[in-house]
Amino acid sequence: FLLIPAFSVSLMNACRLIDKKEELPPQVLFSGFHRNLHTLLTLGVIYVLATLVVLGLSALFDGGLLFRMLVMGEAPAREALDKTSVFISAQLTVVLLIPIILAFWFAPVLVAWHDMPAGKSLFFSLVACLRNWRPFLLYSLTIGIIGVFVPRLIDGLLGGGDGVGQLLPTMLTVMVSLILLPTLYASFYISYRDIFVGMQDAS
Repeated sequence: FLLIPAFSVSLMNACRLIDKKEELPPQVLFSGFHRNLHTLLTLGVIYVLATLVVLGLSALFDGGLLFRMLVMGEAPAREALDKTSVFISAQLTVVLLIPIILAFWFAPVLVAWHDMPAGKSLFFSLVACLRNWRPFLLYSLTIGIIGVFVPRLIDGLLGGGDGVGQLLPTMLTVMVSLILLPTLYASFYISYRDIFVGMQDAS
């Protein structure tokens, strides 16, 4: 989690090279570690602490079930997941995580490409996302349909069996993920280009 900002910059660097129709060398995967690494690591620390605070608040409702599941990797009992308190805790976690996600959406690339300090990058990322909330809402709904609804639909239509019977829906779900994840990272770059580069061109 501490290295996610640096690696995200690496992927953004790759997308920028593709956008400019330049060669994509293998070392681009680590190019995010070459500039403002200390600030990027600071972003990683802030992200981890903010997420732990949110999960800590959720523990007030579910006794720490989500915290143990997401941080400790504990598999909860089936009956525990059916409790109303867990549903409330999950909803609270999602609501509290939204501003954190928005603040970190553009922050790493603002640090790496615009030499912003951590606090300033988080602020400008949050403001940029809030000012463009309509396209981001549509974007989120689309990702939810493709990333959550479609795999569950595939599993519901083709699943229900064990062993070989479960192999086909699993393979199709993996294929959807392999298509979705690179598209997601490319969309991070496109959204940055449309918002920040587009604003500079307009001014």
